[in-house]
Amino acid sequence: QVQLVESGGGLVQAGGSLRLSCAASGTIFSINKMGWYRQAPGEQRELVAGITSGGSTNYADSVKGRFTISRDSAKNTVFLQMNSLKPEDTAVYYCHLRNGPIREYVPGANDYWGQGTQVTVSS
Repeated sequence: QVQLVESGGGLVQAGGSLRLSCAASGTIFSINKMGWYRQAPGEQRELVAGITSGGSTNYADSVKGRFTISRDSAKNTVFLQMNSLKPEDTAVYYCHLRNGPIREYVPGANDYWGQGTQVTVSS
């Protein structure tokens, strides 16, 4: 059983910073990808950033230069440092784990989601 536990959300003024953390527990394969998605009210869930077990990263265009994803693979933990926050960054942020290599990825079968953490940016 894999569990993802997120922390670090909250309320911040525009221009401020927050750091999200997500710790994965259970049977985690050495080749995997962890990431963050977000969902604003009335919107679809969207990718924010991802990082593979090899350290490759990808970001949504809207957060490039402001957000940084990193991980501590020894602790199966992923972080999202969010700087220069904007009101449009307000959303519930979800941690995601693809547990295995991409060639074996079956959405819903070998991936996991955290419970979500609210990030609110006031103007």
